[in-house]
This record gives sequence, structure tokens and C-alpha cells, in this order.
Amino acid sequence: MLEAGLRDGTALRRSVFEVFTRRLPPGRRYGVVAGTGRFLEELGRFRFGEPELEWLRAGAIVDSATIDWLADYRFSGDIHGYREGEVFFPNSPILVVESTFAEAVLLETLALSVFNYDSAVASAAARMVSAADGRPLAEMGSRRTGEWSAVAAARAAFIAGFGATSNLEAGRHWGVPTMGTAAHAFTLLYDTEEEAFRSQVAALGPSTTLLVDTYDIAAAVETAVKVAGPELGSVRIDSGDLPSLVAAVRAQLDSLGATGTKITVTNDLDEFTIAALRAAPVDSYGVGTSVVTGSGHPAASMVFKLVAHQDGAGRWVSVGKKSAEKATVGGRKFPVRSRRRGVAAEEIVRVGSQDVGPSERPLLVPLVTAGVVDERWTGPGGVLLAREHREAAIGELPEAAFSLGRGEAIIPTRYE
Repeated sequence: MLEAGLRDGTALRRSVFEVFTRRLPPGRRYGVVAGTGRFLEELGRFRFGEPELEWLRAGAIVDSATIDWLADYRFSGDIHGYREGEVFFPNSPILVVESTFAEAVLLETLALSVFNYDSAVASAAARMVSAADGRPLAEMGSRRTGEWSAVAAARAAFIAGFGATSNLEAGRHWGVPTMGTAAHAFTLLYDTEEEAFRSQVAALGPSTTLLVDTYDIAAAVETAVKVAGPELGSVRIDSGDLPSLVAAVRAQLDSLGATGTKITVTNDLDEFTIAALRAAPVDSYGVGTSVVTGSGHPAASMVFKLVAHQDGAGRWVSVGKKSAEKATVGGRKFPVRSRRRGVAAEEIVRVGSQDVGPSERPLLVPLVTAGVVDERWTGPGGVLLAREHREAAIGELPEAAFSLGRGEAIIPTRYE
């Protein structure tokens, strides 16, 4: 596309692309935008160096004129988008890229690979946060996804309301709080469970979390309190019938005087099992596979579509697909969220009009201006802003949005 457009000049036409999803996963009532800060950091590094150019040249992938153009590639356009942490619905234009066709079209895979994964994780994580009903959650899924996806997942889950991650790189780069617990291998290393517990407590103090289901849970709980005393911070259960086990462990801890010792559970949790444990005396959750795979929906079905461009005379032309079940609405969009008494009622996507009514909240913010990234949205500071905004945005949703039962998007999207 780039080579052909550069040859005849159309690649230099000013163009507008949008990122949006046509549908939410079955049963989901809303999605959560995540990945904005990651995308902006990657955009700043998106270059074609000599090794890449030489590979293109050696393989005759594109002609020499295109390679020369790529050698100087720097995105110089404008990008607007929903704030990271914002909720989205079908056809919400969460990212609007305006530049030449040549500059913008190269960003399709970069944008979609980031927003599809991060938003899928954040959307699933937000449901788990709602199901936990105020109890803290830790992201522990690094061993269930790719090594860099694990870092992205930890970041997205934190934005969605998780309290910590076991991924130290997410803590180092993005400022996500980190935590961890001992694995079964640590207990199995010692001649007895008591020796393992004593070693851990000696290293980390009695406030640590002891894993109690390597052998016999009741015996392990007794040993844990014996070793750490009633000041034992927490015990972790990673297997079995969690509702009955948690109740039994809580009763045992209380009988041993460890009334302040908390119980954390892991063991392949998702939003449904977390909700099922609401009545159990669980204090916190550790979630792995389900959160890093979007709880069965590892991509958010985002697409990157051209919606407008200038013609040969410099006039703006709205364009859209008419393909069956994949039709798109042309024209530059300006979305707002209509609210009634502070509760979200409708997503209105205005085509060509920037009007904002008194009960409406505009949704697009500037992310990149003339190629310069707004650094408010990047780094650890951007993560905290996204987390704060997610809480505010979800707080606007009707109560039915948090049902785990099947249903449509909680508010409709209307073009105007």
C-alpha cells in the first residue's frame, strides 16, 4: 500500500483513521480502554533502522524510493483518543489518527496489537474487581502468557483495579505495586513443612504469607501459627473446594488465636468463581490465567479503519466500507457520553460536529499533537491517571453493568 501510494502521490493525502470495536464479547456490558500509555511510548520508538531497511532491501520487499522514505519515518500527525481507563462500547472511536495516509497506515498493527490485548485484559479484570466487591486482587499470570504480554497484562489489570502484580518488570517500568508468595517447590525443598515455614518467617517476618496446601491443610495451618504466632500475616490456599476449605481454615485460625491472619486464595480463579466466594471469609484473591487471557476473550476485536481523506483538490471526503456485517460509518467522529443525573445513558457519536450538550461528557483528549506525545499519559504517572479515571468512568455506569449474566452493552451507541 505504501509503495503504490508513494508512486502515485495518494499516500501523501491527509487521512483520518479510527480504532473501534464492532462488538463486545458475548455477555459483556462494557469494555475498559487500556494500552494508551504503552502505545504512545512505542510510537516514540517506531523507527526503521539500518538493519530493518537492509532486510527490506535484500528481500526486495519494497522499492528503493519506499526504503528511502521509511529511513526518515517519524509520525508527525495528530492523535486523539479516549482516556486510558475510560469505558467503551461497540463503535466507540477510542483512537483517532490524523496524518498523511503513509504515516498513519503504518501504525495499524502497532495500535491494534496494543489496544486489542491490553483492553481485553482490562475489561476482564474490571469484571473481577466488581465480583470481588472491595476485596483486593493480585495479578499472578506471567507464566500463562508471553514474556512481554505478561508485563502489559500486569499494567492493564492494575489500571482496571487490581492492587498488585507478581511481575517485577511491571513494577520497575510502570510503577505497578508488586507482591508474591512462596510456591509449593519451596515447601518441598525442606525435610519438613515446619522447616520451610521457619525459614520463610526468619527471612520475611511473621507478616508473610504461608502456603498451606502442599500436604494437609489443617496440619499446615496449625504449624503456621505455631511458627509465626498469632501475628501471622496470611495463609494461601491454592487447591480444593475453596468455599468449604476457606470456612474451615477461618474457624481454625480463630480457634488458634490468629484472628487477624488473612486468607488469600488462588487456584484458577475467574470472575465467576470470585463471585461465588463472596459469602466465604476470603480476604484477597490471586488471579493468573483468566486475567492474562481476557477471561476467554484475549482480544478486544478492535479494528483500524480509514474514515476520511482529502481528495486531489484538498477537499475532505468521508469513506466507509459497505461489506456485509463489516460496514463502517465514514467521517471524522466526536463522541460524547450522555448522562442522566450523573448516570451514563447513551454514547453519542457525532459525525463532523463537535457540539457538547450540558449533560454530556466529551470523550476524546489530545494524545499526540504534530508528532509530539503528551507525556501526561505515559510512564508510571500515566498509569495512575488511567487507574483513577477508570474508577470514575465505571462509577458512572448503571448498576446492571456489573451483572455477570448475559446481556447487551449497558448503554446504546448512536450516530448523529
